[in-house]
Amino acid sequence: MSIVLRNIKQFVLWSAIALFTVSCSQVPSTESNPWRVLENLPTEETMLDLAFTGDPNHGWMVGNQATLLETTDGGETWERKELELENEKLDFLSVSFVGEEGWIAGEPSVLLHTKDGGEHWSRIPLSKKLPGEPYSIIAKGEDTAEMTTNVGAIYETTNGGKNWQALVQEAVGVARNISRSPDGKYITVSARGNFYSTWTPGDQAWQAHERNTSRRVQNMGFTPDGRVWLLARGGQVQFTESEDFDSWQEPEYPEFSSSKGLLDIGYRTEDEFWVSGGSGDLFRYAQTKGVWEKDREMQNVPGNFYRVKFFSPEKGFILGDRGTVLKYEATNQAA
Repeated sequence: MSIVLRNIKQFVLWSAIALFTVSCSQVPSTESNPWRVLENLPTEETMLDLAFTGDPNHGWMVGNQATLLETTDGGETWERKELELENEKLDFLSVSFVGEEGWIAGEPSVLLHTKDGGEHWSRIPLSKKLPGEPYSIIAKGEDTAEMTTNVGAIYETTNGGKNWQALVQEAVGVARNISRSPDGKYITVSARGNFYSTWTPGDQAWQAHERNTSRRVQNMGFTPDGRVWLLARGGQVQFTESEDFDSWQEPEYPEFSSSKGLLDIGYRTEDEFWVSGGSGDLFRYAQTKGVWEKDREMQNVPGNFYRVKFFSPEKGFILGDRGTVLKYEATNQAA
């Protein structure tokens, strides 16, 4: 009799766990799908960044294998451009423009500069003593840009790349990612995701922080109001209470799962942001509603969504595997 009762109890327990798991995984679907896969993109390489010139219809997208794409219709169609790079094996990681002046940074050790919207690109020589490889570039004004390397070195030029000034005295070590806030702060996640470091303009060195979770950190960045967001393994999302880098709120999980890989966050407005992930996962969160929603139509798109980037509430893109690019369609978005 006791064996029967024990079996019944175990059955009830496992049934409850299964029911709980199913109920927790039923995150509501978005009312509509505002994203569209761009067809006929002239590459199957993974694209890593994009930016627009002073003309909002004219932009550039960069990616692996020195892939360079140009659009003149706001990102609806893209044309491949070839540069004379002496058959070097290069990856373009970052692109940035202020008006018609733009920069492209990549590895190993490549930096390009244009002053005419990309009609002509010139290669800027970099010192062989540069710590690490170029990771990101931010155009800041005439002949002025800020560059990071994959070990956390930060440099600024004010003369078109002829000379560079180190903004931080010591590198931080190999980084998984490096993010910059609009006011010039940086946050970087270590290669293994076991700690993160921050830098504020004027600091002599990076400040190391212990991660606020037992899970390895995947990515970190800044919210529009200057706080910090964090993505960790297992589908964890977390935010700081304030601009204090250690004031963490309780973690959230858009969808109950121990294996979800969330990769990036992009803010459409100060209230609404999108979270991209592996296997076509795409979530939306509106802070005024306080509810996570999942865009299930995008689950049919193969591969991972690595980067979410908005240029305005009506203009955004998601960069994914093997030439997959999604474009935000404001007309498809329910009010």
